Amino acid sequence: MKSYRKELWFHTTHRREYINITAQVQKALSESGISEGLILVNAMHITASVFINDDESGLHEDFEKWLEGLAPEKPHSQYRHNGFEDNADAHLKRQIMGREVVVAITAGKLDLGPWEQIFYGEYDGKRRKRVLIKIIGD
Repeated sequence: MKSYRKELWFHTTHRREYINITAQVQKALSESGISEGLILVNAMHITASVFINDDESGLHEDFEKWLEGLAPEKPHSQYRHNGFEDNADAHLKRQIMGREVVVAITAGKLDLGPWEQIFYGEYDGKRRKRVLIKIIGD
């Protein structure tokens, strides 16, 4: 069994963004030389997520509206966490959207459904953060 590790780095220009990273993950898989196995893709920051869904702008707007309804950014004073920081909502949004995904690898390709794409979700951006890709298999 082989393993491969790679980091992707992001510095978003907005507080919240959704970035399709499917092509970058597939590139890492190609670099690994692994054709059968599993790939883990996880956010290495507590205010960001990695998730799988459809790459459709209306759906991304729906995520925003839904998440903002569940954990609104403002007023910052509504959260006990917010004292020195103002990102309690980002921690909650990450908890909802998840930390990581695991995808099967078949014949050197990500074994995704027809509309599935891998996304990096940023909820407290405008600074440098990373995603870990870990691949195991043969």
